[in-house]
Amino acid sequence: MTLEDEFLVRAKDISKRYAFGNQTLMALKHITLCVLRGEFLALAGPSGSGKSTLLNLIGCIDTPTSGSLYIEGQMISQQTSNQLADLRATKIGFIFQTFNLLPVLSAFENVEYPLLRLHMDKIKRRELVLNYLELVGVDEFAKHRPNQLSGGQRQRVAIARALITRPSMVLADEPTANLDHKTGESILELMRMINENMGTTFIFSTHDPRVMELAGRIIRLDDGMLVQPVGRQC
Repeated sequence: MTLEDEFLVRAKDISKRYAFGNQTLMALKHITLCVLRGEFLALAGPSGSGKSTLLNLIGCIDTPTSGSLYIEGQMISQQTSNQLADLRATKIGFIFQTFNLLPVLSAFENVEYPLLRLHMDKIKRRELVLNYLELVGVDEFAKHRPNQLSGGQRQRVAIARALITRPSMVLADEPTANLDHKTGESILELMRMINENMGTTFIFSTHDPRVMELAGRIIRLDDGMLVQPVGRQC
């Protein structure tokens, strides 16, 4: 078995530096870790610890200043902007704490949107969208716009949208932050069920104890550094 077969994410000595005028901020410092396929993983730490920066790097939204980061066996720093866009569109799903649904589109249209660039047959596309809306339990709200949905329903639509391209992994940035306790727990159980039944890798950025309790592994960061062993290295 090759490293690419075993590990979905391989980060080797990655750092991220931002320049603010004459000031330099080291957001991440020499991070080395691997993420196995099918993991349910939490990146935990206080505000400013670097967990959101690490999530953005894994999501190919940003690139490391130094070190090597491989996603699906591809070295991120060697990819063009178009190649990174394709990687995000086909291999990575995103769930945001503010849901990020398009307000003028229905739930169906929001979930369908990532498929439009894939030139899929319209009938197949419709069937797939309805299947995923049913999977997350909001198929009866397919025609509703986001402002007609509760917070939990909107997050379920966001989960369906993240899954619709059948990505290798889903990245969730504080997915329970804007949900009440009961709704947050139901969303977490839904994502755990999808992880177990579909084998989708989930990586969370969180400080929510409920997320950490469900996580199969927790990677803790503070001041841009790992603060405890993170399991098998790569």
